[in-house]
Amino acid sequence: MSLDFCPSLPVALTRFLSCLVLLLLCPALLAWCTVVCESEDDPSIKWPSSVSSSHRVLIQKNATMAGIEGNQKCSEKIKKASKLRCGFEIFDANFFNDTEVQEIAKGAKEFNIPIIKANRKLVAQENGGLHNPSCLTFDPEWTKKSMKNANERFSYPTLSGVKKPKDEEDIAFMSILELGELIRTKQITSQELTRIFLERLKRFNHVLEAVVTFTDELAYEQAKEADELLAKGVHLGPLHGIPYGLKDIIAVPGYKTTWGSRSFKNQILDIESWVYKRLKSAGAVLVAKLVSGSLAYDDIWFGGRTRNPWNIEEFSTGSSAGPGASTSAGLVPFAIGSETAGSITYPAARCGVTALRPTFGTVGRTGVMSLSESLDKLGPFCRTAADCSIVLDIIRGEDPDDPSSRNIPFEDPFSLDIKRLTVGYMDDAEMEVVEVLTSKGVNMVPFKLNYSVDSVQGILNFTMDVDILAHFDEWQRTRQDDVYEAQEQWPTELRRARVIPAVDYVQAQRGRGKLIREVEQNFYVDAFIANATDWERVCLGNLVGLPVIVVPTGFKSITNPPPSGTRRRTTITTGIYAPPRHDHIALALAMAYQSITDHHKQRPPIDNLGPNDTIPDPPTVVIPPRLLRL
Repeated sequence: MSLDFCPSLPVALTRFLSCLVLLLLCPALLAWCTVVCESEDDPSIKWPSSVSSSHRVLIQKNATMAGIEGNQKCSEKIKKASKLRCGFEIFDANFFNDTEVQEIAKGAKEFNIPIIKANRKLVAQENGGLHNPSCLTFDPEWTKKSMKNANERFSYPTLSGVKKPKDEEDIAFMSILELGELIRTKQITSQELTRIFLERLKRFNHVLEAVVTFTDELAYEQAKEADELLAKGVHLGPLHGIPYGLKDIIAVPGYKTTWGSRSFKNQILDIESWVYKRLKSAGAVLVAKLVSGSLAYDDIWFGGRTRNPWNIEEFSTGSSAGPGASTSAGLVPFAIGSETAGSITYPAARCGVTALRPTFGTVGRTGVMSLSESLDKLGPFCRTAADCSIVLDIIRGEDPDDPSSRNIPFEDPFSLDIKRLTVGYMDDAEMEVVEVLTSKGVNMVPFKLNYSVDSVQGILNFTMDVDILAHFDEWQRTRQDDVYEAQEQWPTELRRARVIPAVDYVQAQRGRGKLIREVEQNFYVDAFIANATDWERVCLGNLVGLPVIVVPTGFKSITNPPPSGTRRRTTITTGIYAPPRHDHIALALAMAYQSITDHHKQRPPIDNLGPNDTIPDPPTVVIPPRLLRL
């Protein structure tokens, strides 16, 4: 009977076999197949007379079992496709059909992942971005002019008649130019100056939490060498014998470079950073590695949280918290910090010091922890704009191991005729600055920087977050982010960055290019004055590569002062912005302003708070959650 049955392929069996094939191709046919095969009494099914009732039952049973198995397989495929489609939603790419989604998953597993793993093994085993820099570099130059005389240094001004104060605190708040004159004229030795600043660092660090590592042995060794050179008639320049501090993302051989993170708090890098070499060759004396917020995020680090010397109930904010607080409090004459998105501007503004975020690429970054290779910049925290000019001239230059660094010409800011400048001022500029510069002969005009790009802050986040995750891929994969000092900061941000598609990262860079072109077209002044900590402007300035100098412009009362009064203050600052590679214009304008005002000379009341002031621990002022200030 089976021989009679099989060759004849009766209609019911034909339908059943067709269903089995189509089930795998079209889940929509499943219901139809089940209906056709589920009832022997279905009048639509015409069984041949040669098929007995027992065979009908067997065929129906086999068809039902095959239907169930097919149904399960289809359900599994549907579920898998559904899950993948849900995953595609977070990429804003949920426009593929189920078959395409599964093809993509298969291709990613077979093709993409082996490449990803190979590249990760090749370049991502070490954290921090110190090795294997990207071949993609960012150049903020607008005009593309040839760089003539880029290595030329200008003549630094000298101060005559500077006398050594009797009080060591007065010495601590002198400018680099003043301290340099004391050393040059042998009124004070570098070793004596080093002792003064090391003692101040150790005296106030328990309050400020601004120092990671004291470098006493190295400092006295370098100070002794500076004194011996001077005794032989060798003077290396304005930084000869001057103490300073480095943000602790900058490597110095033989000392910890912790990046502010408990994951790396015992790390010693056998790398002599470019900026340290430049300062050492100029005769400067390193006295301390200063606090960096953990992995250069904010002011929280593995040892605590750095405070603002002007109001110790506040924190310093920004990851260059140690350089900002230490310079403000007179613990170092100057310090080197870094900025990716606000880490120089925010601490300088909060702590009331003069600080420069230079044009991108001005200072080499070898030996410096990397967040984003197209955003990271090193810059000085100082007492004055004149000091910033000197330090920048010493540390600038093309670093052979940093592809983004350039020999950028740096014109003499001390000799610039500011009366020939047209300078804009925005709605949030400090008007005292506008008035002072007007009195100095500068042509001041109202200004608004127009551009159509409405995703500036998002472009900054995509650029920075993807870049840092590339530098800390291993850190995240080994789940060291679980012990990070502030879970709402990098851990949350970098987990989100893990699912930023490569195509949208590239689109962000195209948007960045559009922004740069629009800013260039609308930058019709020589410089402009505006708030230095407006988040949109911080993002824009860093994306475009604009230099800005933060200048103290006054003080106001703190919120909720003690009834008996207090000497604590809230600092007021402004920013002077210039086009890329025109840092000298911003510096010249800042020097002109500081030549008439004395806000930058004021000293924070860190050890003279008032009759009823105390140092609360922890601080009682709650700083609200903030946008990224890197």
